[in-house]
Amino acid sequence: MGNKSLIGEFFQFIKIRRSWWLLPILIMLLLVGVLIIFGQSSGLSSIIYALF
Repeated sequence: MGNKSLIGEFFQFIKIRRSWWLLPILIMLLLVGVLIIFGQSSGLSSIIYALF
């Protein structure tokens, strides 16, 4: 085959197995990860704190 990325293999797995219910879980995990990363920076932490 070829050298596929992890994301490409994951989407191929979802397409073949018809596991579309995994996409919302993955999206929410990515959003939480992005919030954690940006929450540690000093400029955006006050804005993120105000959201919650």
